[in-house]
Amino acid sequence: MPAPSTPTPSEARLASDLLAVVLRVFEYGPCAVWICDADETVVHATAASARLLGLAPDAALGRRPEDVLEGPSGNLTRWGLLRQRADQDGQASVDMLLGTGDDQALWCRLTLERLPVDSDQPGAPRLSALVLQDITDTRIQQALQAPVLDAIVHERPLHELMTLVCRQVETLAPDVVATVLRIDEDQCIDPLAGPSFPPEVAASYKGVPIGPSVGSCGTAAWRGSPVLVTDIASDPLWVQYRHTVLPLGFKACWSSPIKNHAQRVLATFAFYFRQARGPSDLHRRLVSTCLDLCTLAFEREHTRAHIHALAYYDGLTGLPNRRELQRLADEAVQSALREQQPLALLFIDLDDFKLINDSQGHGVGDSVLRLVAQRLERSVRQDDLVGRLAGDEFVVVLPGCDAYAARDMAERIAARLIDPLSVPNPPGAALTLHAGASIGLAMLPEDGEDVETLLRHADLAMYQAKALGRGQLAFFHRTLDERNRERMRLEIDLRRAIGAGELTLVYQPIVRANPQGILGLHSVEALTRWHHPQLGPIEPSRFIALAESSGLIGALSRWAVDSACAQMAAWRRADVAVPQVAVNLSARDFQDPGLVDWVSATLSRHGLPGESLTLELTESALLDRRNDNPPELEALRALGVRLALDDFGTGYSSLSHLHRLPIQRIKLDKSFVHDLEGDGNAQVLTTTVLRIGESLALEVVAEGVETEFQSRFLIERGCTLLQGYLHGRPMQAQALAGWIRDVLG
Repeated sequence: MPAPSTPTPSEARLASDLLAVVLRVFEYGPCAVWICDADETVVHATAASARLLGLAPDAALGRRPEDVLEGPSGNLTRWGLLRQRADQDGQASVDMLLGTGDDQALWCRLTLERLPVDSDQPGAPRLSALVLQDITDTRIQQALQAPVLDAIVHERPLHELMTLVCRQVETLAPDVVATVLRIDEDQCIDPLAGPSFPPEVAASYKGVPIGPSVGSCGTAAWRGSPVLVTDIASDPLWVQYRHTVLPLGFKACWSSPIKNHAQRVLATFAFYFRQARGPSDLHRRLVSTCLDLCTLAFEREHTRAHIHALAYYDGLTGLPNRRELQRLADEAVQSALREQQPLALLFIDLDDFKLINDSQGHGVGDSVLRLVAQRLERSVRQDDLVGRLAGDEFVVVLPGCDAYAARDMAERIAARLIDPLSVPNPPGAALTLHAGASIGLAMLPEDGEDVETLLRHADLAMYQAKALGRGQLAFFHRTLDERNRERMRLEIDLRRAIGAGELTLVYQPIVRANPQGILGLHSVEALTRWHHPQLGPIEPSRFIALAESSGLIGALSRWAVDSACAQMAAWRRADVAVPQVAVNLSARDFQDPGLVDWVSATLSRHGLPGESLTLELTESALLDRRNDNPPELEALRALGVRLALDDFGTGYSSLSHLHRLPIQRIKLDKSFVHDLEGDGNAQVLTTTVLRIGESLALEVVAEGVETEFQSRFLIERGCTLLQGYLHGRPMQAQALAGWIRDVLG
C-alpha cells in the first residue's frame, strides 16, 4: 500500500476554504455548532449560538459546554452518557432542557460527533462537533399534546385529564408546579387537579368565592385575564392566602383563566415557582398549549354531558326519559327484591291534556308539562323516582312504600296536580288552567317482579281510574280486589265502631317541669284507640288514614271532641285537676263549614268554657288552606278555644305566616327530641325552634321526651312543657286521676 502523500499547499488551502464555507453555512442555520478540542473545551462557536441560546459568540470559548449551559441537576449525568456513547459509536444524541444566557430555557437535541483524525499525521488535533438543535415544539407535541389528546379521544374523566396535563407539563418544565382549579356555578373555587400540589392546601381553597384579591387564581377567574404575581410575600393579592403557600417554598404564581367559546371562565391553570420570578418563553409556550388543551377538554366534557342529557333525559321537563327511567326503575326494583322491601309504581296520565294542546296551542301545552313535572318532583321524597314516558304520561317509583303509603302518596300527587296552573301566555295575561290526572298503581311483588310488568299493570290500572272519572286513582286489579276487600271490611267496621263504643280515648299528660322535677300538670292530650273485636288493637296510623280516605274523619273527630269534653266535665265534677284537654283535628275537619258551630255546641252541652279545650292542627292542614288566616281559626279563638300547631318543624310554615295565625302553642315534633342525644344538628335545630316560639310569645311543648338527657336539655333551654313516656304514658281516664294523685300529690 503506497504511503499517503503530504498535501500540497494548494490542497491545504482548498481544505481550509471548504471548512470555512461549511462553518459559514452553519452560521446562518437554525442549529448552533460548537467545535471542541480533546479536552472537551469549545474552540469555536457559530453565530447561531447567540440566536438560539442568547449567548455572545465568544461566551463559550475556552469552556466546557456543561459549564456554559445551565439546566436541571440531572443534565450532568446526561453529558457523561453523551460522551461515552460518542466515544463508542463515533456519534451520539441526547435531549436536554437547557438554560440560556437571558434566563430563558429551551429543549435541545445535542448531537456530539467525534471528527476523524489522520493517524499518519503526528500531532493532528482530536476534535469534536457539538450540534445544538431547538426541539421545544417537538417535545411539547410529543410529551404534552399527544398523550392529552389521546386521553381526550378515549373520553377519560375530566379530573384525570387535568391531572395528566399537570404531570406532563411538569416533566417539560421541572421548575414549576401546575394546578387546575374549577370555578363552580356559584363562582367559587373547586380544586380539580394538582398532583404535585399538597392536597390539604388545595382542599382549603374549596368553596372560596373568586374576587379581586383572591390570590392569583381567584383574581384571574374574577378578571377573566391572566394574573402574574412575581413575589407572593409582598403582593396585596395574596394577603389572605400567602400563609398557605409560602411555607411550601412557592414564591411566585402565574394563573390564566380557562374559558369556553362564550368566554365564560370555567377554571384556571396556574404555575407556581420556587423563585420570585416571571415566566420564561418556554413557560409561555407551555401555558398557551395547556390552555388550548384544557379548553378542549372542558368543552368535550360539556358536550359529553349535553349528549348524555339528550340521550337519557327529557329535553322539555328535565326528567329521566323512558330509557333512563326504565334503567333507574330496574335498579330500584332489584334493590327492593334483594332487601325484601315493598315498592310502588304510579302511572300518571293527565286528564284533558289533548284539549289544552288543541285549544291553547303546543307552546302552552309544553308549559303545562313543565309545571306538572315540577309539581311531581316537589311532591315526592328524596329517594323516589319521577320520569316522563311520553306525551302527558309520567311515572313515579316509590321504594319502601306499601299499598297504604302508595295510596296516600297518589292522593297527595292528585291533590297537587288539580290545583290551578298559572301558565305564561306571551300575547296576554297568564292563563289559569287545571290539569288533573288519573293515576294507576302497581305493587311489587304482588303485581310483578320486573319493571316491564309493573309498568303494564300500572297502565291498566290507570285506565281503570279514568273509567271512574277525572282525578281518580286505582290499583291494578288483583291488588285492588284484595286490598279493597280488606279495606272495605275495615271501613265498615270503623263506621260501626264510631257509634258502637269500640273506640276509646287515652290521655297523655303534658307537664310543667324545672331542673328539680315536675311542677304540675299543664294539660292532657286525648288519643284515640280502637280495639277490634276480631283483629285486636288497630294501629292509629292505619285507622286514621282509613278515616281520612273514606270520609269518616269528620265523624271520628266529632266523636273524639265530644268524648274528651265529656271526660273533662266528669273530672271537674270529681275535682280532678285537669286544666285543659287537647284533641287532634285533621286538615279535612278545617274544611268543614260547620266546624265552629259543632265545637261551640259540644262545649255548651258539657258546660265547659272554651279555655278547657285545645284543638291541635298540623302544618299540612294550614298548607291546604288558601287563606293565610282562615276565619274559622279566629272564630274558634273567639270561643276561648286554644289552638296548637302540632308536629312543628316537619312542614313548611314560614315565620311571616306563623305570626299571623291565632295560635297559642306549638308542639315540637318528636323527631327533633329523639335525636337530641349525640346529634349536634338536632340540638341546634331544637334550640332554634324554641327561640322561634319564644320570639312569637308562644307556648312550646316538646313531644316524645323519653330520657333524662332530653328533659334536662329542653328545660335548660327554656322549654318547660314536656310530653312523653319519661313523665307519663298515655293512660285511661281513671288511671290518670290516680297518676295525678300519686305523682303530683
